[in-house]
Amino acid sequence: MKVLYHGSPRKLVGNKLIPKKAKDMDKRRKHNLLKGIYASSFRYVAIAMAIISCSGVNASSLNPIKGKSIGVIYKGWPKNKYVYLHTLPKKTFKNIPKGTAQFVSFKPVKPIKTERIKISDYLHLVRKATKEEKKKWRQKYGKI
Repeated sequence: MKVLYHGSPRKLVGNKLIPKKAKDMDKRRKHNLLKGIYASSFRYVAIAMAIISCSGVNASSLNPIKGKSIGVIYKGWPKNKYVYLHTLPKKTFKNIPKGTAQFVSFKPVKPIKTERIKISDYLHLVRKATKEEKKKWRQKYGKI
């Protein structure tokens, strides 16, 4: 595989993605505290990530499952009509943590291709959290 995928709720400004700190509440995941461009080897994971990162979503998580990706939304719902999927060259990316579908580049990356994706076509990749999931979220992170 020579490409990776990065999903974003916003249209790219300029011609390169710029490294940023991941918005991850779980501080134990040290790799997510680094400034980088995060990408996946799976297209559907990147699309789900873009959807749960949309305006209107206030608390969410991504629970990849073999064959499909489940984005869990604890509070809110996406307000965007579209997200953007960037196909990226793999050459500057590192697999972090090793053996997962997550990759990070610490350098700016120019997409090979960018697609505008209609969220309504991919809502099967996300769902609202159950009451039990919301309870566990509050226990772990506090108020939603």
